[in-house]
Amino acid sequence: MKELTRPTIAHYDREAAGFRDGTRDHDVSQNYAAFLGAIEGPAPFTLLDFGCGPGRDLKYFSALGHQAVGLDGSAAFVGMASVDTGCAVLHQDFIALDLPTGHFDGVFANASLFHVPRPALPDVLTRLHRTLKPRGVLFSSNPRGDNQEGFSGERYGCYYNLETWRQLLASAGFTELHHYYRPPGLPCAQQPWLASVWRKL
Repeated sequence: MKELTRPTIAHYDREAAGFRDGTRDHDVSQNYAAFLGAIEGPAPFTLLDFGCGPGRDLKYFSALGHQAVGLDGSAAFVGMASVDTGCAVLHQDFIALDLPTGHFDGVFANASLFHVPRPALPDVLTRLHRTLKPRGVLFSSNPRGDNQEGFSGERYGCYYNLETWRQLLASAGFTELHHYYRPPGLPCAQQPWLASVWRKL
């Protein structure tokens, strides 16, 4: 599996500054609202930004007063996110996670889980389920497709349809709260992103 994740991580290490500049102003407010709105109990929440990149979303959650922790496989992203947000950021390959049990109220996986190779995904989802508190929330947003996977340039990706994604999440112990396609306001054919919100029961 590392032969699939290593080139992706190396790409982000090389392109970290450009990625940061190119995504800094992306409007993901719809995803923030869907994620935070599903978490039960009083704020502030303990959150894991899974695949935090240079720290845009981590910074947002921290500014709201939540205890936010980042995680990324790219050392360049870990350094950027740590400096820019002041939050703790874990340097871990997605397929070699070491996370505390029952610790987080929510896991925010925005444009990250699709980089996990299909054979490794059940274990990754199980570990994310385990690190959530009871009734904790997992948010995911991935580019969708017809269950194809492979390299796009230097990056490896898996592109699931809704039915397959549902099966994978249900098998890991999650129940679906809702899903939607992005960006908002366009015909479905022009919405390449599948966003979904899940609860650990």
